[in-house]
Amino acid sequence: MKSTLWNYGWAQQMQRMHGEIWDRLKLLNINRRMKEKVIATLLYVILVLGGCELVWISPDPQPTPEVVFEHLWRDLNERYAYFDHKGVDWGELYSVFRPQISSDMDDQKLFEVLGEMLHELKDGHVNLSSDFNRSRNWEWYQQFPMNYNENVILLTYLKNDHWISGSLYHQMHGEVLYINYRSFAQEISEADLNAIMERAAGTKGVILDIRSNGGGNLANAYRLAGCFTDSRTRFAEQRWKNGPRQDDFTPWSPMFVVPRNGLRYAGKVVVLTNRRAYSASTFFAQMMRSLPGVQLLGDQTGGGGGTPAFGELPNGWIYRFSATQTIDLEGRHLEDGVPVDLEVRLRRTDENAGRDTLIE
Repeated sequence: MKSTLWNYGWAQQMQRMHGEIWDRLKLLNINRRMKEKVIATLLYVILVLGGCELVWISPDPQPTPEVVFEHLWRDLNERYAYFDHKGVDWGELYSVFRPQISSDMDDQKLFEVLGEMLHELKDGHVNLSSDFNRSRNWEWYQQFPMNYNENVILLTYLKNDHWISGSLYHQMHGEVLYINYRSFAQEISEADLNAIMERAAGTKGVILDIRSNGGGNLANAYRLAGCFTDSRTRFAEQRWKNGPRQDDFTPWSPMFVVPRNGLRYAGKVVVLTNRRAYSASTFFAQMMRSLPGVQLLGDQTGGGGGTPAFGELPNGWIYRFSATQTIDLEGRHLEDGVPVDLEVRLRRTDENAGRDTLIE
């Protein structure tokens, strides 16, 4: 078969092979572009070994740096939620970074330029991920004291006999139950909540420590906050970016904490936060701040009030950005963090003595 025109029956056979190979490659942790390259190579071998000279099958050409840049800039221009709030002129940034893009630049240089442009958004939910690097901006917490010493917590307050209920670590501190939650990415089950609710019953109060909790699954925040209210409580409002203009948003929608169906705690609660409490931790702090009998103590959270959305560039790199805005009941953006009721800093003398100023 020497013609470069497809024979219909042969074409059907190649399509079946393509589908079978694709189904098997689903089991491998590789992206779509890599799968297509593998398929193209295998079909090439099949054709050659089969004595067919139809060898013009090849993978799609690699997109140019210009195409990649334009895709990223245009998508964020339409879907990123905080240009106005952060005072960012995205069009001006185009004029700054677009001239730095050239067709002969390598992947590392392209990644560097794109990462620098995204860094200007000063948003912890904005990232660019390749197979060799991940851009990020951590300035929202780096210039502030940590106000947390995990070693002091482990040695003095949790100790060796603390309870571990799933991802919740808890220990009695006098007549107060101390609960430490390291990441909202770690699942909280109903059994975990039952354990802490049973232990909290009859205590003088509960301390919930989410300092340096970088966030995770917002469902866990709702689940935990539901343990400390007996009524459905509005705590914030949220809207989505839904058009190319910077003021294109959906109407504001209320957000509610819903009481848990099960054991709950009605006593006093103190939530400890710091600047490294981010994203789902910020939402949780705002939920708790809206409930009666709850106080926030320490330093304000780091923010992260926008729900992350994702996209894929033509070259396979993945990017993330904030696609929503969330405000508290006073109209303040959660992106800027949730304020505390009482600001307390960890004293160095206490820390050196193995004590936590906020807990004491």
